[in-house]
Amino acid sequence: MAMGYSDAVMDHFINPRNVGKMDNADGVGEVGNARCGDIMKIYLRVEEGVITDVKFNTFGCASAIATSSMATELIKGKPIADALKLTNQAVVDALDGLPSVKIHCSVLAEEAIKAAVKDYYDRHGVEYDAELFAGLGEEHEEAPEE
Repeated sequence: MAMGYSDAVMDHFINPRNVGKMDNADGVGEVGNARCGDIMKIYLRVEEGVITDVKFNTFGCASAIATSSMATELIKGKPIADALKLTNQAVVDALDGLPSVKIHCSVLAEEAIKAAVKDYYDRHGVEYDAELFAGLGEEHEEAPEE
């Protein structure tokens, strides 16, 4: 385990899945954390209500890249409504954990997915409960350095 990172985190950092930009995406979400400088952008391609392709661009640390990569893997091939069920804890669990000071990266990954789904809904006139996206993009406190 390098610097407290699991093998899964290191794998998704060194060999990120679904990295890149998507032209003519059906939904795009971008979130960032001004305190740490991480920025995540998620692109969705949706066909018949299913996420058929997903890409990401992330500017940030190893944890930011790994959580973006894992989050895209967890929603690819799923109904778009299921993407809203993705939690930061599910991303952390799929990566076999993150250092406590890096949990905010998983929160950004969850929020980037939700922002992309919201953009998809807005572009395609899909009605939704605004509460599903409450707090999206708000600044979150980072865990103190240990």
